[in-house]
Amino acid sequence: MENLALAPVTSMHYLIVSLILFGIGTVGVLTRRNAIIIMMSIELILNAAAINFVAFSGVIAAQSGQPNQVGQVFALFVIAVAAGEAAIGLAIIISLMRNRKSINVDEINLMRG
Repeated sequence: MENLALAPVTSMHYLIVSLILFGIGTVGVLTRRNAIIIMMSIELILNAAAINFVAFSGVIAAQSGQPNQVGQVFALFVIAVAAGEAAIGLAIIISLMRNRKSINVDEINLMRG
């Protein structure tokens, strides 16, 4: 069998994965009507941003020759915000499900008098 060398994973690969995740998340937010699916799509968008932070942190570290963990720190903040958003969002969805018997965002009109 031939000795096939695998291409190294570059920052462009991470950016492509991030772009795909961001695109899937954006399509999910814009086209879906279920509140849980919309929340999952927002999580995909936040994860795409975290991947970008880590990828660009690696690029900056490679160019400067010095360690750079700023992207990893921002990614941790994004993960913390995503966890808080998930907890609060699920609490709101459970409350809506109990009161309205539906989590379809088209049927939610609580602010109307």
